[in-house]
Amino acid sequence: MADDTGLKSSFELAMERLRKKDTEEGVIAVPLTDGQKAAIAEVRNLFDSKIAEQDVLQHSAMKNLVGADPAEVEEIGRRFRRERERLAAERDTKLELIRQGNESA
Repeated sequence: MADDTGLKSSFELAMERLRKKDTEEGVIAVPLTDGQKAAIAEVRNLFDSKIAEQDVLQHSAMKNLVGADPAEVEEIGRRFRRERERLAAERDTKLELIRQGNESA
């Protein structure tokens, strides 16, 4: 081999191609500050706990619906899925704001 770096995994090769493509398109990678990393961790922890709480509530609600109308069971499942999706979307919005430099998200 011509270079001394050794073999590269397909992941490493793909990352190199993506970095090269970003450079050609003028995309500049800005590393996160320690404050941004801390804020991201805090937001993730908060929303992961809220989503876990929804999972526990759904499990409990479903236990209480044994023998209930299937349409009612489906509606309760749908409501919990919608709430989890809303929480995930809110989390992602806050994370993007932090990454853009608005740490007070």
